[in-house]
Amino acid sequence: MKINKINIPPVNPYRTNQLKAEQAKEQAKIKTDKIEISSEAKQLSETSPITTQRNERVQQLKAQIESGNYKVEPEKLASNLIKYYKK
Repeated sequence: MKINKINIPPVNPYRTNQLKAEQAKEQAKIKTDKIEISSEAKQLSETSPITTQRNERVQQLKAQIESGNYKVEPEKLASNLIKYYKK
């Protein structure tokens, strides 16, 4: 009895693995992300003088609180709260 091959493709597992690796590399190249930041966005991300002044003031207040020299003026606090909530 003779057995003939019927539509059985040749199998080479090494070549199959090599093709899969090449396809994975190609897909990795395709899926790279890029980002472009406009000049306007760069200007916005720079620290403004207001934020630097605010940070300095916060540091001063922290130092006063830690040293125990910070005192609250109740009248000024109350008037500022009223001004804020009347807006």
